[in-house]
Amino acid sequence: MSNSGRRKPPLVAPKRTRKATKPKPARRATAKRKPQRRARSRNPLVRLVRAILGFVWRVLWAIGWRVTAVVVIIVGLAVAYTYTTLPEYRDLMDGRARGSVTLLDREGQVFAWRGDQFGGVVTAETVSPHLKNAVIATEDRRFYMHPGVDPIGISSAIRINLREGRGPLSGNGGSTITQQTAKLLCFGVEYDESQWESEAEYVADCRRTSLWRKIKEAVYAMAMEVKYTKNEILTVYLNRAYLGAGAYGAEAAAQRYFGKSAAQLNAAEGAMIAGLLTAPSTLAPTANLERSQNRASVVVGLMRRQGYLSDHDAAVALASPAELSEAAQRQAGGYFADWVMASGPEFFTRDTTEDVIIRTTLDQRLQRAAEEALDFVFDEKVRDGSKAQAAIVVMSADGAVRAMVGGRKSRVIGAFNRATQAKRQTGSAFKPFVYGTALEMGYSQDSVVVDEPYCLNIPGSGRWCPENYTRDYKGRVTLTQALAQSINVPAVKVSESVGRDLVRKVASDFGIESDLAAGPALALGASESTLLEMTGAYAGILNGGSSVAPFGLTELKLLGENEPLMGAGGGIGERVIQESAARELIYMMSRVVEGGTGGRAKLPDREAAGKTGTTQAARDAWFLGFTADYVAGVWMGYDDNTPLTGVTGGGLPAEIWHETMLRVHKGVPPKPLPMLRPAPRREPAPTPQRRAPVAGGNPIENVLRSIFGN
Repeated sequence: MSNSGRRKPPLVAPKRTRKATKPKPARRATAKRKPQRRARSRNPLVRLVRAILGFVWRVLWAIGWRVTAVVVIIVGLAVAYTYTTLPEYRDLMDGRARGSVTLLDREGQVFAWRGDQFGGVVTAETVSPHLKNAVIATEDRRFYMHPGVDPIGISSAIRINLREGRGPLSGNGGSTITQQTAKLLCFGVEYDESQWESEAEYVADCRRTSLWRKIKEAVYAMAMEVKYTKNEILTVYLNRAYLGAGAYGAEAAAQRYFGKSAAQLNAAEGAMIAGLLTAPSTLAPTANLERSQNRASVVVGLMRRQGYLSDHDAAVALASPAELSEAAQRQAGGYFADWVMASGPEFFTRDTTEDVIIRTTLDQRLQRAAEEALDFVFDEKVRDGSKAQAAIVVMSADGAVRAMVGGRKSRVIGAFNRATQAKRQTGSAFKPFVYGTALEMGYSQDSVVVDEPYCLNIPGSGRWCPENYTRDYKGRVTLTQALAQSINVPAVKVSESVGRDLVRKVASDFGIESDLAAGPALALGASESTLLEMTGAYAGILNGGSSVAPFGLTELKLLGENEPLMGAGGGIGERVIQESAARELIYMMSRVVEGGTGGRAKLPDREAAGKTGTTQAARDAWFLGFTADYVAGVWMGYDDNTPLTGVTGGGLPAEIWHETMLRVHKGVPPKPLPMLRPAPRREPAPTPQRRAPVAGGNPIENVLRSIFGN
């Protein structure tokens, strides 16, 4: 059959039925799923709160980043400006307004410092590594990591302050070494006398803490970090920090406390100096060595924990804590140094702006001798709890002061000096000037005066009758006997005989500058004087009768200069009495020690001469005397004039003098005193008794009998 006539099928692909295929397993997701959007809450209140919070956040963010940007720009500009004002770091080492005074003894050894001491420039590279590490471990352990401000340290400090109940800026400040250096520099503001009442007020203002000051401090610190290297900043800090006892900088502190360079400090010494930074005046080892050592042990622990010391080295440092040098132990010269500073020119001592070197007359061996003697007598012979005081001066015959003790506490600075500042009645210690005047006027040591009841009529005061200490009378005595036994009536008689005005003149010419009594009690020491004046006057007797001006300064010059600006300001002056009179007076005074009231002062191996003195009611007790080598004076009494109990000049003062001179003359060959040595007295041959002329007899016979005897 043919297919003609049929319709052809359309040219369309036939519809096919898709076979059912097994679904492919879903591939495990490898990418992190996107968090599903949290379904909106249908609670309109919640939606409102969320909307408000979102708006506030967007506003704060928009404002915050703009404000932050502005603050960063302002701080950057402030840092940039401050950077331009900073000087070279080498100009920042010594920031003192006052200079220092270094005192040397007669051998040229340093024994005292005064003023603000600056020992010289040290650097972070040359200073002892132990000191450098101790400072970093104590003050700023992240010093080499922060940009001048340590946010971690600040937040930690604020947390500690709040936990301890203080304000956020009170107590711990979290300051870096750079910030502390900025404060030491007072942010570039230099001290100006016209702007501040005192340097102390200026310093207090620089140390004042407030929010604005903290901001200023931070800006200055960041500018310093840009201008200087870390080691340069540390160098400035090590040179400007105050470290107690007038020492500014590490070198001054090392010399002040240990007598060595800051480059030579060991771990214990470095830890002690670093420990002073928190409270230099309180922790200074010269103020309290034990407290300073305890603080140093804490610093050693910090150094060990931070890896600056091994366990062994830390144990050694703790077992052998730092000790003061001999000069530091002596508390910077005590009374003698204070006296030299007070007696020197003010513009080179108390108010110096330069560094000054003063050479003095001090003999440190003799100074120790005087201190030890005073301690010995008070420990052995004075009752416990006694408030009595004493003072000692030792000098050469030319007035050069070799030792000075101004009170029982010898290791002090700025204390009341009883050797130079206390004016007390001299008592019988004044009598050598009475007899010295008499010898100058023609009396001799064996001239006779009668010790008997004696009275004077004093205009305006009435009748005055001096009494002897023993309340009895000796009759006819020589001047030597009267002085040796300290008999009062003969002294008054001799004074009245030669004239009080002349006695006053001789005493004044010998160096007693205090007002001398005008009445007859002058002879008994009613006038007041200082121990230094009296000792200097006795030195005039020893040197042959010439006046003496006690002195302690022999040379003053500026640090680094070779030529001195001034020399000694005292010494032997004009003659007061003839040498022959002085030699005779020395002999008379030697009898005081050999067999008189000063027997306790007698020395076992050499001649000595002196005089005791006890004032009315025993308010003051003195012994002054000399050997051929040294003159020494001792005073004892109460500061409030309370009478001494059972003490006279021939008692404890003579014993203090004896103990002092024993130690002073140790190793010194004995020399004879420069005195008159009268021939031994022989008993005179008996002379026949003369009969009185017979009344009414032959006048010529009576005259002949009166001349030639019967």
